[in-house]
Amino acid sequence: MKKKKILSLVTLALLGLGVSGCAVFKADAPRGEQQKTEETKKGEEDVTSSASKKESGESAGASEESTPYTDPSKLKSSYDVVIIGAGGAGMTAAIEAKDAGLNPVILEKMPIAGGNTSKSSSGMNASNTKFQKEQGITDSNDAFYEETLKGGHGTNDKEMLRYFVDHSADAIDWLDGIGIKLDNLSITGGMSVKRTHRPSDGSAIGGYLVKGLMENVAKRDIPIFVNTDVTKIHEKDVVVNGVTAQVQGEKARTIKGKAVVVTTGGFGASKELIEKYRPDLKNYVTTNQVGSTGDGIKMIEKLGGQTVDMDQIQIHPTVQQDKGILIGEAVRGEGAILMNGEGNRFVNELDTRDKVSNAINEQSGKYAYLIFDQGVRSRATAIEFYAKQGYVTEGATIKELADKITVSASNLENAVTSWNQAVASKNDTAFQRTTGMDNPLDQANYYAIKIAPGIHYTMGGVKINTKTQVINKENKPITGLYAAGEVTGGLHGQNRIGGNSVAEIIIFGRQAGIQAAAYAKEQD
Repeated sequence: MKKKKILSLVTLALLGLGVSGCAVFKADAPRGEQQKTEETKKGEEDVTSSASKKESGESAGASEESTPYTDPSKLKSSYDVVIIGAGGAGMTAAIEAKDAGLNPVILEKMPIAGGNTSKSSSGMNASNTKFQKEQGITDSNDAFYEETLKGGHGTNDKEMLRYFVDHSADAIDWLDGIGIKLDNLSITGGMSVKRTHRPSDGSAIGGYLVKGLMENVAKRDIPIFVNTDVTKIHEKDVVVNGVTAQVQGEKARTIKGKAVVVTTGGFGASKELIEKYRPDLKNYVTTNQVGSTGDGIKMIEKLGGQTVDMDQIQIHPTVQQDKGILIGEAVRGEGAILMNGEGNRFVNELDTRDKVSNAINEQSGKYAYLIFDQGVRSRATAIEFYAKQGYVTEGATIKELADKITVSASNLENAVTSWNQAVASKNDTAFQRTTGMDNPLDQANYYAIKIAPGIHYTMGGVKINTKTQVINKENKPITGLYAAGEVTGGLHGQNRIGGNSVAEIIIFGRQAGIQAAAYAKEQD
């Protein structure tokens, strides 16, 4: 079996786990009950089964029991760059460090790589890109900057935001250069133009991105150890120089590193931290995978690292509540509308996430329905996954759909008719929506997904600068320590724009790898 085929098998299993039910828990469950669902356990068994077929020497550090992960016995005591966390930011950092000529390692506590990146849906925001230009979309970094700043209510770290938007097009080009093409454009709430980049077929970005990054990690023979829990970051004479890691539950050991990069994600799956910083959210379902427990933040705080915006936790408006599955913003970006339990529209569906969530919570029952037609379903192909999970209700007509979801048929028909008139005139007099209005809802069949808000993203985290150096409480960099992705805070301010998290992990993941590599070379 060739390497690509092995990775493909594992990726298919990973997609089934990472997007569908990556150990989602109800945020109000007791800590001891935050266990993986049976579906998740089965998914992990499928990953192990698919990955454990006996082939030889096919992937990074592969043993005879070939998997995309490195045999635990091959973990060395020293590397140039130690990367904690195998999500999008971590794998991106590893690729850049390796391409700089160094020897990085990735340590991941979960049984599979991907983290929350696997669950990403809508796409990756970037401005003034080659794909926008090819499709006649006029955009600018300044527009991207101002709209993101407005979305964050002006509280974003402006220096970080400036770096972010100015390097977004480069990140799209970099991904394209390593075989990860994002040329299908859509739009998310708070944006004025199509700058959300997706896979060519319009599918969810998460699995596609993780697959591409894993293939690049394997191609470069970068070791990646799973079930490896990093419990401490070491420093000597105020210089970070390694970590303590426990591999496969064995005795903990020290792994030295000339530089350490923390890409462990946020804390959206930590009951402890959610209750500490936002007790009002303790009863919300979470879209986060079970490994998002703030480990990196805690370790960095012990080193004197500074945190920012820890109480800024984003609620996503469209979450399927049974299993905490995010219904991606691209569904609304392609033309879906929101209806309350009476069958009436009640909000600009592509307003910022905080405003849409608040509007849903003001409705009777604190839920709503996403309403869309076959046209939207064809353009936002991630809907096929939702349908397979049983989340999509279908009707041959709007009346039939209304009857199935038990809302007023006349109200729903009137609302869809009014929406289609708004699309035709490009004038939404009811709620002033101006984007995602390219097509009317007039192609049978018609569909609905019941949703409500859920915990989605933690905007707060450790403070870094544009070089991704971790900043201590004296506002100075901690030497040898870097961080990227959701483990960091400040970029998004009080509200994250949909599509900006994927951009963040690639833009700052690259920077972390580049900067950590440059620092490590100086130590030789």
